[in-house]
Amino acid sequence: MRARLTARPDTTRVRADRPGRPRVPRHRGPGALPRARRAPGPGGRGSSWARVLGGPGPRPRARRRGDRGQAALEYLGFLPLLLLVGLAGLQLGIAAYAAQQAGTAARAAARAASMTDDENAPDPGTAGRAAVSGWVDPSIDPVPADGEVTVTATVRIPSVVPFWDGFGTVKKTATMPLPATPEERP
Repeated sequence: MRARLTARPDTTRVRADRPGRPRVPRHRGPGALPRARRAPGPGGRGSSWARVLGGPGPRPRARRRGDRGQAALEYLGFLPLLLLVGLAGLQLGIAAYAAQQAGTAARAAARAASMTDDENAPDPGTAGRAAVSGWVDPSIDPVPADGEVTVTATVRIPSVVPFWDGFGTVKKTATMPLPATPEERP
């Protein structure tokens, strides 16, 4: 004996005529009708835009041979702009790093220039260059004044863009007090 399927008002389908077996609901989703009874969309063929455009709905488009490779060409046209934006972000990061390195060199050179022990005091230029990484070369200018020393470190910003070296320099200044001499002490 074959099972007879019946439709219920809540659109579930159950097996009704098999003795000994529980009723098993067959769901297709909430509020789903069998596929043959499913109502078409407002456009007639399932498209809501069909009503707006005045047609019966979307039809399968015939693929034209001239469209092959279109996405690849668009990507290749957009690629130089993507590379330019990436290089600009990288250059901005390198400029910030150069500014940080200039500040480090200025502080280290000012600390070395403020030492009064002539035997063990390092040269301010050497101390400033030793404090930074190897690929930035700071120029260090110490200027002693009344009871303090001011050091200016200048670092050239390295360029990421090939054949273009016009990003300028970064200058940072640090000031350290000089220790009091024996004549100045109370």
